[in-house]
Amino acid sequence: MARKPLIGMNAEYRCSRKDSPAYSYITAGYFNALIKAGAIPIIIPPLVEAEDISQVLDQLEGVVLVGGGDLDPRIDGYMLHPSMRLLDARRETFDRKLLNLIAERKMPVMGIGSGMQLLNVSQGGTLNYHIPEDLPKALPHLDATDPNHRHALTVEMGSLMERVYGEGEIRVNSMHHMSIDDVAAGFAVTARCPDGVVEAIESTQDDWLAFGTQFHPEGESASALDLRIFEEFIAGITGEAIVEMQAAA
Repeated sequence: MARKPLIGMNAEYRCSRKDSPAYSYITAGYFNALIKAGAIPIIIPPLVEAEDISQVLDQLEGVVLVGGGDLDPRIDGYMLHPSMRLLDARRETFDRKLLNLIAERKMPVMGIGSGMQLLNVSQGGTLNYHIPEDLPKALPHLDATDPNHRHALTVEMGSLMERVYGEGEIRVNSMHHMSIDDVAAGFAVTARCPDGVVEAIESTQDDWLAFGTQFHPEGESASALDLRIFEEFIAGITGEAIVEMQAAA
């Protein structure tokens, strides 16, 4: 049996409160998707020292950057917006260190939700910090009363997204109020909502497997087809054809 790749995942972090100690967690959809795609998921706690993070990365074949709260715009020279629900500072500090080291190594990485936003920002891109104000003609991308809220998606031909979904319009879950504005150099938009909001980006660099989705292919409201995004990621790391992975499953 071929060795399965080890794929790291960052995790959510909550500082201690009056009614609970500090703790870290990750929703099961992320590691379940990786297991189904033929990988062994490894949860990385919010380490402090860059040397410790590097030592962990030495053992991994790739990393999935999970979603979560909002990135703190002040770190990138912008102002807070009242709608923001920020990531815990310890997690965001770790996530940024982690991604910087990943980028230095050109290590395979997949970003989901705020993970994709951080991938873009870390490489010099920018964000819309509140879609209803920054893009007032956009469709609703967040419905607090409907966790299964979905919208249409159009994909770019010749991209990883096109290999997953094929031609034509599809529908994906949507639960965000921030989005990519300027795309980082070395990346291209590979999927958009019909209103123009960026929903996926992909590295155009031959030596770096790096991409992200604004929607959540690991979520409970995701379709069975969404799992193929994880399969594409693992296939890109192992060089194993997806048809072979599906046959083995």
